[in-house]
Amino acid sequence: MINFKSSILYTITFIFCISAVSVTLAFLYLIQHDKENYTEELNFKYSVIAGATLFHLNNFITAEQMQEQIKDYKMEEMTDEVLKSHILTHGEILDKEQKKIGESAIISYEKNNYLNIVHGDTNMLLKDSEFQPYRYYIMRGIFGLVLFIVAFTYILVIRKIRPLKKLKQQIDKFAEGSLETPKMQSGTDEISEVSNAFYASVNHIKKLNHSRQLFLRNIMHELKTPITKGRIIAEMTRDEKQKHRLISIFERLETMINEFASIESITSGMELTNIGTYRLIDIFDEAIDLAMIERDNIYFNIGRDLHLNVDFKLFSLAVKNMIDNALKYSTNKSVTIAINDKNIRFISTGKPLEKEFEYYLSPFTQGSNKIKGFGLGLYIVDNILKAHKINFTYHHQSGENVFSFENLETLYQ
Repeated sequence: MINFKSSILYTITFIFCISAVSVTLAFLYLIQHDKENYTEELNFKYSVIAGATLFHLNNFITAEQMQEQIKDYKMEEMTDEVLKSHILTHGEILDKEQKKIGESAIISYEKNNYLNIVHGDTNMLLKDSEFQPYRYYIMRGIFGLVLFIVAFTYILVIRKIRPLKKLKQQIDKFAEGSLETPKMQSGTDEISEVSNAFYASVNHIKKLNHSRQLFLRNIMHELKTPITKGRIIAEMTRDEKQKHRLISIFERLETMINEFASIESITSGMELTNIGTYRLIDIFDEAIDLAMIERDNIYFNIGRDLHLNVDFKLFSLAVKNMIDNALKYSTNKSVTIAINDKNIRFISTGKPLEKEFEYYLSPFTQGSNKIKGFGLGLYIVDNILKAHKINFTYHHQSGENVFSFENLETLYQ
């Protein structure tokens, strides 16, 4: 299951959401600040015009001096008394200032600004010919453009990383044992290069796996021919004792070849296909028969007879390997098998393992005392138990080696 808090998509989306919110807040602050500056500029302009006009009306400065002060501002005096009266009556007063030399007021009417100056009997109404309402549309346009760029960048990034999701799904399938060839990516970016490298790796592994399977199957096929001939010759032997012994040996060789076929399948990561419900005692009987040993040195401590949902042949092979391993390394050449609802324990007297248990779960590894064989026993057991989703553990106590099949309850029918 994907952890959204740690996924790349979640992180990128979170970053872009933060970016979009930050841009929005920044533009709101910018609009407010810009509007305040614009209003201050207008107030300063009207203050200069009102001050110069009132100074002239009070004869503090001449008309030429007044014109010099307000020459940069375009103000038109309203002469239509009817319109003037209408504006003064219906206009909205934005700001009003009263001094000893007179008073002034800023009036808004039909998207225009007017400056009303009053001194004694004089009442002047000036129209601001340069006035423009605050340019919200410009700021909104800039904001929309920036937000569009952020959104477009987000979509572009998401489209670029989208192949990662497919690549992860293909890797998950590969980890589960599927060797289905993924599709090649047509892009030239890094993600496409990784996908194509994975494609090449899967193809290479498929070829290696196919070669290995073909090699093993050819060996097993070639071995069956001399075994079959040897059994035919054994059947022609007149000594019944020797005949029986030779037939048993050839039957054992045939069984081993079939075991190798099963091992090849299970270690290749193939899923179990022959699952059924079997009595545990029947599994042990089959394991002892496969081991071709006497029961005299095997002691059972069974709490109750269990029915397990397993692959009969493979699980019997795992038990057989454990019995073989215990008898070969036991100092008294015996093994006790203790069974309860949670685990199966194979207990034998002997020295503890020289290395960590995981070391012995690798193929072709053995202890310092070399024995005949390929060193595959525990490796095979571990893979069979993994296929059944149960644990394989080891510990040494009181001079005894204890190998356990744990979490047995997962196999109950």
